Amino acid sequence: MSEEREAKLSKVKVFARRLGSSVFLYGVLMVGLFGRNETLSHAAFGLVITLLGVLALLEYFNMADKRNLAPFKSLGIGIGVGLILATFWLLAIRGVKVDLAVSFEFSVLLCLVPTIGIFQLFAPKSKSSMAPMASTLFGVVYVALLLNVVQIIRYYNAEGHWWLMYFIVVSKMSDTGAYCVGSLIGEHKMIPRVSPGKTWEGFVGGVAFSVMASWAFFQFGPEHFQKMGVAWALGLGVALGVGSVLGDLIESLMKREADVKDSGSFFPGIGGILDLLDSLLFNAPIMYLYLRYGLPQ
Repeated sequence: MSEEREAKLSKVKVFARRLGSSVFLYGVLMVGLFGRNETLSHAAFGLVITLLGVLALLEYFNMADKRNLAPFKSLGIGIGVGLILATFWLLAIRGVKVDLAVSFEFSVLLCLVPTIGIFQLFAPKSKSSMAPMASTLFGVVYVALLLNVVQIIRYYNAEGHWWLMYFIVVSKMSDTGAYCVGSLIGEHKMIPRVSPGKTWEGFVGGVAFSVMASWAFFQFGPEHFQKMGVAWALGLGVALGVGSVLGDLIESLMKREADVKDSGSFFPGIGGILDLLDSLLFNAPIMYLYLRYGLPQ
C-alpha cells in the first residue's frame, strides 16, 4: 500500500508542477496576445518568445554535444538569440512590415553559412569534420528561424494575435487527441524505433482533434475567422494535425539519438522546452504560408 500511495503522490506532484508551469507560460502568453496595454502586451510576448528561444537553443546544442557532433555552441546560441531579439525589435518595436522582417532573416541566414565556415577554419582538430558546421546551422534554423516564424504570425496583420492563438490551439489539440485516443484504444505502433508509445489510432485521434478545433474557431469566431471558409478550416486542421505528429516524431528522433528522455527540465512537469515547441516549430511554416497565400485579403 505504501508503494501505491507513493506512486499516487508522485503523479499528483508531477501534475501540480505541470499545471504550475503551464499556467505561468500560457498566462504570460495570453497577456502578450490580448493585453489591453500595448507596451505590456509587447513586453510579455517578447519575454516568452525570448525565454523559449534561449532555453530551446540550450537544449538543442546540449543534445548535439551528447551526440558528439561538437557544434559551435556559443556561436549558435549567440546568433540564434540575436536573430530572435532582432526580429522582435523589427516587428514589435519598429512596427516594420512582415516582408521586411522575412528579408532580414533571409539575409542573416545567407551570412550564417560563411560565418560558420570561417569558424571551421580556425577550429581545433576535434571540430574538423562537417558535423560541427551542419549541427550548428541546423540548430539556428530549427529553433531560432522557425520560432521567428511564430513571431511573424503574431504580427502578420491586425488580427495576428488571433491567428497565433488559433495556430497554437489547433496544433496542441493534436497532441491532446493523440494522447487520449492512443491511451484508450491505441494498438498499432507507428514508428516504434523512434517513439514506441505512438500509435496509428493516436495519430488519427490527434488529426481529428485538430480538425474539430479548427472548425470550432471558424464556427464560433466569425468576426476573426470567417474569411477562412469551411474548406480551408477543415484542410488547415488536417495539415496542422499531421504536422504536429511529424514535428513530435522528429524531435523524438533527436532525443533518441542523444539518448535522453526529455530535451530539458527547466520547467518542472512539462519536460523540455523543445518537447513543448516541437509541433509549433514544425507547423509554423504551414501557418505562415496559409496566411501569405491562402487567406483572402
